[in-house]
Amino acid sequence: MNILVTNDDGINAPGIIALADALAAVGRVGVVAPDRERSAVGHALTLHHPLRATPLDNDRYAIDGTPTDCVNLGIHSLLPFKPDLVVSGINRGANLGEDITYSGTVSAALEATLMGIPAFAISLATDNGGANYAAAGAFAARLARYVQQQGLPADTFLNVNVPDLPADQLRSPLITSQGKRRYEGMIIDKVDPRGRNYYWIGTVELNFLDIPGSDYAAVSRRHISVTPLHLDLTNYASFAAIEAWNIE
Repeated sequence: MNILVTNDDGINAPGIIALADALAAVGRVGVVAPDRERSAVGHALTLHHPLRATPLDNDRYAIDGTPTDCVNLGIHSLLPFKPDLVVSGINRGANLGEDITYSGTVSAALEATLMGIPAFAISLATDNGGANYAAAGAFAARLARYVQQQGLPADTFLNVNVPDLPADQLRSPLITSQGKRRYEGMIIDKVDPRGRNYYWIGTVELNFLDIPGSDYAAVSRRHISVTPLHLDLTNYASFAAIEAWNIE
């Protein structure tokens, strides 16, 4: 199996190194990742300036762009093979609930799915640097084999979150739903030494609802969470309510 590995933490992040090492036991691995941290860039695609790719070693490239850029370049230009699978991660920190809409890690897997290539994103649910990337990498390798053998449903990719625990302390994987986060909406507003205002977003501690069957509920109980995500964002259940508006 030919595997493209990417992330949003940057090509030298410990998570992507552990992931590439683990997947090397499954197939040929090519790494195309941002040259620096690109967390929370979502599904951004660079359109207004050229991208630069720095070749490193053993089919590894550092890109001055986003995770979505990396998937495009890896599939269409840089690697000497077409990937059979794209794996994004291992992200430093969980990607749970609505936070997946910001995640460059998850968006890289989404981009691969748009191109018809099976994909999953994997994150280590840690509040610090992360101590158990190897355990998460081992699960990624097992999951890659399942995807190779079984395939994925049409227009579906997986969002995986692994508790930051040694392998022997992890509980069994659960298929979960996307959870919900309680948003505080706090922004730090201060003045710099030159008298200009500046603002800092993302300073509030993450607070998720403990919904049974959700990604957060699984991870908080030491289970590995595997959430199937779908490209079709249509809310079919809302059709009747919106049609009742009788829009002209």
